[in-house]
Amino acid sequence: MDDREQWRRMLESVLGPEGAEEAMRALEASGADPAEWAKASGFAQNPQALAAAMQQMQRILSSDDGGESDWRFAHDVARQVAHTGGDPAVTAAQAAKVRSVLTVADLWLDAATDLPPAGTQRVAASRAEWVERTLPTWRAVADPIGVSVSEALAGVLHDQLGGELPEELGALPGGMDLPRLITKLGRLGFAMQVGQGAGTLSREVFGGTDTGLPLLRGSELLLVPANVEAFAEGLDAETDEVWHFLAVREAAHARLFAHVPWLRAHLLGAVEAYARGVEIDAEQMEEAVRSIDPTDVEQLRNALGQGIFSPQRTPDQERALVRLETALALVEGWVEEVTATAVAPHLPHAVPLREMLRRRRAAGGPAEDTFRQLVGLELRPRRARDAARLWALIARDRGITGRDELWSQLDLFPTTEDLEHPELFGDRRADEDDVTADLDAALEAILNDTGADDAPRENPAQQAPATDEGTEAAEPPDEPGDAEPGDAPRPGGPTG
Repeated sequence: MDDREQWRRMLESVLGPEGAEEAMRALEASGADPAEWAKASGFAQNPQALAAAMQQMQRILSSDDGGESDWRFAHDVARQVAHTGGDPAVTAAQAAKVRSVLTVADLWLDAATDLPPAGTQRVAASRAEWVERTLPTWRAVADPIGVSVSEALAGVLHDQLGGELPEELGALPGGMDLPRLITKLGRLGFAMQVGQGAGTLSREVFGGTDTGLPLLRGSELLLVPANVEAFAEGLDAETDEVWHFLAVREAAHARLFAHVPWLRAHLLGAVEAYARGVEIDAEQMEEAVRSIDPTDVEQLRNALGQGIFSPQRTPDQERALVRLETALALVEGWVEEVTATAVAPHLPHAVPLREMLRRRRAAGGPAEDTFRQLVGLELRPRRARDAARLWALIARDRGITGRDELWSQLDLFPTTEDLEHPELFGDRRADEDDVTADLDAALEAILNDTGADDAPRENPAQQAPATDEGTEAAEPPDEPGDAEPGDAPRPGGPTG
């Protein structure tokens, strides 16, 4: 039995033969690949897992819990992928190693940045534990897009069928209609692809911050020993050098996310702005469905491979992505530059390790490709070299304190224009400071004039009359009756 057939059987237990085929087409139309899920889940080697999955599928299709069941299934897929090929438990020696290198990393970073250490919890995580700690953030990033895609697909199929359920499908579970079934299957398929991507990524990352996004909810420092050791194999550098280099990078990322209060909201806010703007090209999708024989799975897969169901970016989304990619590049560039400064006195192979990570970042991997196809997000900061150069120039001109002060508020943060012309950053900021100073001076002058106009003035009638120079002003004569009772009579006054 091939991998796709295993999934078809699982759906058939819920929907019947015709309904299962329709559901498989819907899953594949959402971009999912059930055959890959079956491989990742190990159904062929574990019939009990297949039976459990069939029961879980029944619960998902009959549930109405806002997607919670979808993401529990995605969580299981992610853990299965993380375990593929082995996920060794963290040993006591590895945990001690992680604590040691992260402690040293903070000591080295103290000389390279004014940002203080992130926290005291230092975690050695297995791949499955990395999934547990990061999947909630992946869900927040991807779920809104999955909902939009699945609802659009359901609408197209509903219109194509004229709103009528084909008789050969029979009754659907829970009495649901076909569009609702397609929507649920589409959301499930999208969530499971995210789970598969997260599980694959768990086999590639060194810590909790490799993507540049703040995936961890807390301020802990985290390394995945199995991945660090696998990366160190075959390198010219000593394994201890690799450990220390990657630990410094992780600790530098963590300092940013812990002590730059606006950064997390800025990064995830850009992702959310992109997700809110997702619009599906319904005409393109309808044309694709019309031109494809829905019974020819291979034809459908080939069409999907050409991106015919991909979300179309709006101008607002393009702006959000530029903002996100610029921020990711500046984060990576700062970390790269600070790490280089921190490790230079200690690691002989610091420069080759830096270049190796640059090449690794440029090449990417299957997990990053998955997320790019799913949500259109580029996890690799393409302009990290420009950003590293920019931060180096700023440190040269302003010093470490001046460089790190730019993180104090978003208004001071470098822009896309700064990345394009790093050498002009100082002149551009000086011009902006001059303009700001001129505006402040003009505003102060206006306020001072307003204050002078509003100041209380003396009544001229109450002012003493002008007199000749050197003489005192004469007091006005008392009128009769002006004296208060008990006053002594004045000389020359009436004697009566």
